[in-house]
Amino acid sequence: MSDTATTQSPTTPAPRLKAQYDDEIRAALKEQLGLDNVMQVPRLEKIVINMGVGAAVGQPSLLEGAVKDLTRIAGQKPVITKARQSIANFKLREGNAIGTKVTLRGARMWEFLDRLISLAIPRVRDFRGLNPRAFDGRGNYTFGVNDQLIFPEVDYDSIDAPRGMDITIVTTAKTDAEGKALLDAFGFPFKREGQE
Repeated sequence: MSDTATTQSPTTPAPRLKAQYDDEIRAALKEQLGLDNVMQVPRLEKIVINMGVGAAVGQPSLLEGAVKDLTRIAGQKPVITKARQSIANFKLREGNAIGTKVTLRGARMWEFLDRLISLAIPRVRDFRGLNPRAFDGRGNYTFGVNDQLIFPEVDYDSIDAPRGMDITIVTTAKTDAEGKALLDAFGFPFKREGQE
């Protein structure tokens, strides 16, 4: 028996949603959008999660809690964002730490999207669907959640304050219609037309 089988490291399987995109969704979108080449089919580029903590100006410990929560949710350490300009009304000075953000790519991005669609969004209280018109004109979609507790990774007893966050899904789509078709194919829960 050769020794090569034992020395090679096992390859990790592709995330479930990525495998589904490669096997089914890409070909279906090519047909649906009437594209000539499979390389023109829109795909995910990155997901950016942004958590603003304006109260951290007066209470820096809130920022530590936000970093801890976002690390648990995203699976990687976020960067701390700082104020670009001073605003006297908000007692804000340039350079103050006011939030935290993380950019997900590759396998972490696919796994986060899978958890977002199948676990987190269904846990939103009184959920009636996401706004289908929240695209930016170039196929990227941004929406906000009011509470980090919709993510099962966050322990209710360990949080110091409820925090919302903005989630931006960046795609290679050239139009909003292409971006919406891509997210629809993943089963994104958009509001239906005529639904309030």
